[in-house]
Amino acid sequence: MTLVKKSTAELIATFVLTFAGCGAIVVESLTGALGHTGVALTWGFVVLVMIYTFGHISGAHMNPAVTLAFRLQGEISTQEALSYMGAQFLGAILASLALYVLFIEESGDVARLAYLGTTLPRGSSMQSFVLEFILTMILMIVVYGSAVHARAVKSFAGMAIGLTVGLEALFAGPITGASMNPARSLGPALVSGHYEHLWIYLTATTLGAISGLLLMRWIEKG
Repeated sequence: MTLVKKSTAELIATFVLTFAGCGAIVVESLTGALGHTGVALTWGFVVLVMIYTFGHISGAHMNPAVTLAFRLQGEISTQEALSYMGAQFLGAILASLALYVLFIEESGDVARLAYLGTTLPRGSSMQSFVLEFILTMILMIVVYGSAVHARAVKSFAGMAIGLTVGLEALFAGPITGASMNPARSLGPALVSGHYEHLWIYLTATTLGAISGLLLMRWIEKG
């Protein structure tokens, strides 16, 4: 499989992830039809579906923090990592633009669209930073244990990772937005113009993924 095709798979998967997940937030903001549980389940379901759709092509990272961790693990090359991350960021931005075009006329204001699903802290910046760090570390632990470890039952990786995303969105979504993903946060923030807290979701998620990788490598060597 060529790098162009793998990167295209990452672009499509991240587009669908952001379009469905942030789309659920937008629809909930407009209609109140989904509820918090419905939004969280949407995130979990779309991750699960995209992993089983594109996992055999690109790995279905859909997340620059995870891709960076995979590069540090030696699972992919530097060229692949950079290409994947570019595709992931582009996919998230395109999905956010699509949501903007679809719903801005109806709402007239991105605030009514929950800023297109932009991740925003409910409390202090430090609270959200630490929580996003922990959430992403947990996610990376599950990714490593279910999809990378030599003894992992990899056929169940999509279910394990999707359920983890849904679970974390269920309890942490109201506090931080439960991003766990720099691309998922960058897209709606840029398109909505609401990016004053973006640094939290770029740095905490990346550090969390790296920490999860290092922890699992330490456990594995033990």
